[in-house]
Amino acid sequence: MSYLVLARKWRTGSFDDMVGQEHVRRALVNALDNERLHHAYLFSGTRGVGKTTIARILAKSLNCNTGITSSPCGECSACTEIDEGRFVDLIEVDAASRTKVDDTRELLDNVQYAPARGRFKVYLIDEVHMLSTHSFNALLKTLEEPPPHVKFLLATTDPQKLPVTVLSRCLKFNLKRLSLDLIEERLSEIVAAENIAADSAGLRVLARAADGSMRDGLSLLDQAIAYGGGEVREGDVRAMLGSIDQQHVFGLLRCLAEAEPRALLSEAERLADQAPDYAAVLADMAGVLQQVALEQIVPDSAMEVDDPQALTELAQLLTPEDVQLYYQIALHGARDLRLSQDARSAFQMTLLRMLVFRPASNGTSAEGGQTETVAAPAPHAATPSKKKPARTKAKAKATRGAAATWPEIVAAMDLGGAVRQLANNCVMLERDERKISLQLDPTGESMLTKHLKHKLNKALSDYFGHPVSLEIAIEKPSQETPNMALNREAQEKQRAARESLEGDPNVLALKEAFDATIQEDSVRPLD
Repeated sequence: MSYLVLARKWRTGSFDDMVGQEHVRRALVNALDNERLHHAYLFSGTRGVGKTTIARILAKSLNCNTGITSSPCGECSACTEIDEGRFVDLIEVDAASRTKVDDTRELLDNVQYAPARGRFKVYLIDEVHMLSTHSFNALLKTLEEPPPHVKFLLATTDPQKLPVTVLSRCLKFNLKRLSLDLIEERLSEIVAAENIAADSAGLRVLARAADGSMRDGLSLLDQAIAYGGGEVREGDVRAMLGSIDQQHVFGLLRCLAEAEPRALLSEAERLADQAPDYAAVLADMAGVLQQVALEQIVPDSAMEVDDPQALTELAQLLTPEDVQLYYQIALHGARDLRLSQDARSAFQMTLLRMLVFRPASNGTSAEGGQTETVAAPAPHAATPSKKKPARTKAKAKATRGAAATWPEIVAAMDLGGAVRQLANNCVMLERDERKISLQLDPTGESMLTKHLKHKLNKALSDYFGHPVSLEIAIEKPSQETPNMALNREAQEKQRAARESLEGDPNVLALKEAFDATIQEDSVRPLD
């Protein structure tokens, strides 16, 4: 006997065995039990979610020899012939290949005749949106008032293309994409029933690749079984799909969060040894970043990742702005891969773009922590503020280990990325030769991780030239943090720019001549 693919062998045969789509199952079961049957049903949804399967189960329920029932027996001649695709009163039509109006008229010419064997003559029209306008017009009258022995079951992946006149004549059911857990559970049941060795990690990768489609999941399972020689293992599945272990994705994003270019390129080189599909890698990165954004905005939300702990750590390391930027760069990088002659080089350029285009933390660069913007001048004092950065840097060197202030220490240390953000949200409470105590603004509590605290502690030890212990208390700062100072100075610059613009003679003349007003949000200070 020829091999029957899993998608057909394990096609659901009753409402009780349906996976998901509870809202559709409940409505149809109640309608059948109460014999409140409509003459036309429209099932819409993406590929592989059960549109045709539900239509066939409904056809069996209508024509089962035991009577109209929500639980067809599956053993009578009508049920078995429908399952085998040879029931004479179930007319299945592929609208994609019969779009002409003549085909539709030929079909409708037989509507008037009574069913040959069953209780109802059922017309199952798949991809009904492919019918031409003239075909829809020919169908309308029959669809509105068919003979009592006729039922129409329509299925489509694009209900937006159906005329409103057709939609208004049908009971509409929109089938949802199946969840990752439902698909994984179904795959587990099938490999157990087929006596196939499989690990849960491999099945989860397949379920994620199915993208909400049960049929795609079963087709991929068939392919994975053939690729793995009768077994389903995570490594084989990832190799087959061209995807990689999510730990590699977490590693890349961790290097980006820490602004470590050498570590980032080393991780990319290790990844290249697996010869991955770089478009799939960037898609995986975008997926993880989307989950990171969710974790940042809605903590403890549902996560579809292999390592929730690693995801939580990334959410603490990355700022929301970084996450949004990396997500957009990943999407654009995946789109532009086909324009490059070397996908590997294009992937590296995408990673470097993430690193270089990263928003400077609180006005500082990710590479050099000694930027002058830490001691940014107020807009009114032009002369002294020009020299202030140089004095700050000189003072930081002269007072190393003595009376340097916390902003001077932060400016002098080579900090980057999330570590600088953590430092800029702190103030120094006390300091002696071996110990430093800081206060962290509660708004920056999410940045206080063991990893970042360790990096800040190491930077302070390098700065003072000997080991120091670091204590950080989360409480309202007793003085202005460097971040607060930067925000205050930015507001002062903005206010000075607005006042300067409002007092400009040319602007005043324009306002008087044209009764104009200044748009406040368009005013920007000149740096």
